[in-house]
Amino acid sequence: MSILSPEEREQVAEELKRFAHSLKLSDDQKQKLQSFLTDAREKIQAYRKDNPNASPQDLLKQLAANRSALRERLVNFLSPEQLTKWDAEVAKAKEFLGQKMAASA
Repeated sequence: MSILSPEEREQVAEELKRFAHSLKLSDDQKQKLQSFLTDAREKIQAYRKDNPNASPQDLLKQLAANRSALRERLVNFLSPEQLTKWDAEVAKAKEFLGQKMAASA
């Protein structure tokens, strides 16, 4: 039920690496971000397990809820400049996922 193909997931992973580099995260920030993203991934996996028949739209709603919680945590350790870059990258990701959802509908 994955929205992204393995190749697209690899592109996303590479984009995240590039993005982390462009934010110029400190080692502490990298560790916190990785922890937060791992936690978010585990929440999505638990949601999928508890809701095996969830539609892609349901998964996107869950992702959006997790993204909001993640951003609240990021405010505590990213600089204002880093947060602005983060928001711009998240907007790009939303657009990419929105296009994927439209194509699969």
